[in-house]
Amino acid sequence: AGLIASISIAQQQIQNGGFENWENVPGGSEPVNWNSFLTAGGQLSNMAENQIEESTEVRPGSTGSRSIKMWSRSIFTIVANGNITLGKINMGSTSASHDSNHNRSITADSDFSQELTDSPDSLVFWVKFIPNGHSGNARVKATIHDNYDYRDPEDAASSNHVVATAVLNYPSTGENWVRKSIPFDYSGPATDGAYILITFTTNETAGGGKKDDVVFIDDVELIYNSLSTDNQETLSSISIYPNPVKDVLTIDNVEK
Repeated sequence: AGLIASISIAQQQIQNGGFENWENVPGGSEPVNWNSFLTAGGQLSNMAENQIEESTEVRPGSTGSRSIKMWSRSIFTIVANGNITLGKINMGSTSASHDSNHNRSITADSDFSQELTDSPDSLVFWVKFIPNGHSGNARVKATIHDNYDYRDPEDAASSNHVVATAVLNYPSTGENWVRKSIPFDYSGPATDGAYILITFTTNETAGGGKKDDVVFIDDVELIYNSLSTDNQETLSSISIYPNPVKDVLTIDNVEK
């Protein structure tokens, strides 16, 4: 029989996208590579409380055993949305919509940033969203950006460093797990992707929703629909021999 060869090029994924691995931090625990209010910065970070936990509720067909549960809480009369991010949360104001409240990639610190130099076509994740008696939307935003400490919500400076975005405001899932797929829009204006900042919140509006809105997230994944032109050119020059193979298969001209 002849040799049937399948060659795949490893493409970058979000570390711990299934929320299987957790680590202890002051005040509780966080999923490895993800950050919550427990590791927030800013002048009001001393007001942070735990709004996430490790959950054994997983999406249908999952090969894992964990997901993340996050919820909103009330601080006096203000709703603090549940918030989980690949960057670092900054708590700067008691006014929920103030620009000092944001999430930010800290490119100099791998604990608060996720490198990404590939160009995924879409962001996929599984979610169960249970709002507390209202019809508001939860939110996810993923931004691929260049080598800059990009922040979400964007300020004027950050907008110049965007390579691509995938954003979705989504309604209650009726206590069911639902798969969401969001295409990336590569409108720029930047072109050299270096990092990705993903943020999940319990409401699309800062301070929106109600206390005890709950969101479960599982299996965050980047989808690559096709090989780039550069990768196709590399594959065309690969040599695989002998065919048929008995004991030793040789693959030449593969850089990665």
